[in-house]
Amino acid sequence: MRQTSQIRQRGIRMPKSSRLGLLRDRDFGRLFAATALGQLGDRIIFLALPLVAIAALRADEFQVGLLTSMTTAGSLLVGLPAGAWVDRMRKRSVMISTDLVRALTLLTIPVAWWADLLTLWWLYAVALAHGVLTVFFDVAYVSYLPHLVGRSKLVEGNSKLSTMRSVTSISGPTLAGPLIGLVGAPATLLVSSAGMALSGLLAITIRKREQKPERSEHHQLGREIKEGLKFVLKHSALRAIMLGDAVFNLFLVMYQSMLLVFLEREIGLQPFGIGLVLSGMGCGALLGALLATTVSTRVGQGPVIWLASLVTCPLTVLMPLARPGWSVYVAAIGLAALSLGGVVRVVSQSSFQQAMTPDRLLGRMSATTRFVSWGGIPLGGLLGGASGSVFGATGTLWIGAAGMTLSVLPNFLSPLRTMRTLPTEKAP
Repeated sequence: MRQTSQIRQRGIRMPKSSRLGLLRDRDFGRLFAATALGQLGDRIIFLALPLVAIAALRADEFQVGLLTSMTTAGSLLVGLPAGAWVDRMRKRSVMISTDLVRALTLLTIPVAWWADLLTLWWLYAVALAHGVLTVFFDVAYVSYLPHLVGRSKLVEGNSKLSTMRSVTSISGPTLAGPLIGLVGAPATLLVSSAGMALSGLLAITIRKREQKPERSEHHQLGREIKEGLKFVLKHSALRAIMLGDAVFNLFLVMYQSMLLVFLEREIGLQPFGIGLVLSGMGCGALLGALLATTVSTRVGQGPVIWLASLVTCPLTVLMPLARPGWSVYVAAIGLAALSLGGVVRVVSQSSFQQAMTPDRLLGRMSATTRFVSWGGIPLGGLLGGASGSVFGATGTLWIGAAGMTLSVLPNFLSPLRTMRTLPTEKAP
C-alpha cells in the first residue's frame, strides 16, 4: 500500500493491467460482456413493456400496475424452491438456459403485434413467464460469482458488474426512447430479445466450470428450503438487509408503477424525453458503481447500507413537485441520486451476504432473501395501481418517496449500524 502511494506521489502511472483488475481474467471478462448484453435488453424492457400497455393498448393506471405485478410475481411463485433447485445444478448452465428462453418469450410480443393478436392478457402472460425465468437467472448469477472470482475479490467483482449494469441503465433508455418513437414499443422488444440471446450464447464460452453438486438420492425440497430460511433468519445482519430491501422494494415499485404514467400523461413527455429522464437514473447508478468501493471503505461496509438510502431516498419527492417544462429534468436529479445510493448499498450488502454464506447455501440464501425482499414487489405494483386510481399518479409518487425513506430503519437498528468491515469467516 505504501509503495502504491509513493508511486502516485511521484506521478508514475499504474500499469494498465493493475487498473483493469478482474477484467484481465478471461472468464470474468466474458461474464462482464454477457452481463452488458443481458442488462441492455432488460433496461429496454423496463421502458418498452409498460409503454406497449400505455401507448399501444391504452391501458389504465390499474392495468399498468397489474402488469408490473406480473413482471415480478415470479419471486412469490417460485422464489423459495428456486434456491433449492439451483443449488442442485451448475449455476452457469442455469444462466445460459434462462437467458435463451427469456429471449424466445420476449420475441412473441412483436410477433403477436404484427399478427394483430396482441392483448393485455398476452402482455401479462409474457411478463409472468419472463419474471419466473428471471428469478432462476438471478439466483444462479449471484451464486456463481463467488465460484468464478473467489471470495476475496467479491467487492471488486460486484462493483465492476454494477458499473456495467449502470452503463446499460444509461444506454438502454437512451436507445429505447428514440427507437420506440421510430418503430413503436412492440418492435423495440426485438432488441431486448436479441440482447438476452447474445448474453446466453456468450456465457456458453466461459471455460471455468463448477463441480457438479453432489447428488442425493433423498432430496427433500421442504427440508432444503427450511435450511435456507433458518440460515438467513438466525443472523441479525442478514435478516436486517432482507427486511430493509423488502420495505424499499415495495415502495419503489409503487413509485415506479406510476412514474411512466406521470411522465407520459401529466407531464406530457414523449418517449425520447422519458428515455432521457430514465437515463439520468442510469448516470446516478454509474456514478454509484464507480464510487461504491471507495465509499464503503471510508464509511464502513455496514453503515453505508443504511446511510446510502437515508441520504438519497428523500430526494425522490422532487418528481411529484415537477410541472411540465424544465422542472421535470431538475426532478430527474432526485432519481439519479436514488440510483446512486441504491447501487452503493447493493454492492456493499451483496458482498456482505456472499461473504457470510457457505458455498452449499449460496443459492438458497439468494432465493430466501429475494423471496422476502422481492415478495412485496407484486404487491407494490397492485398498490401502486390502486393508489394511482384513487390518489392519482402524483399522490402515489409522494407515498412511494416516504416509504423508501423509512426503509433505512431495519438496517439502522441492526449490528450493521457500526460494522465497518466484511466478515472474514463464513457463518455456520
